[in-house]
Amino acid sequence: MFESIDQNEYEILIRKRGENDYASYCPQLAHMIKGSEHVEVEEAMKAYVLDYIVKIKERSAPQQN
Repeated sequence: MFESIDQNEYEILIRKRGENDYASYCPQLAHMIKGSEHVEVEEAMKAYVLDYIVKIKERSAPQQN
């Protein structure tokens, strides 16, 4: 499982699949997001990656009692 906290290490690939049909894919997370606009799928994937990084940081943070 890919667990980098550097967002620059996550690739975001965008493909136009039709007139108003786009998909973004992050190979490190094996995750795809579909939408009707390039910017829509790009921003959604960036948000997904950032959320994933937050979860990594939360898991590695020391537990406080």
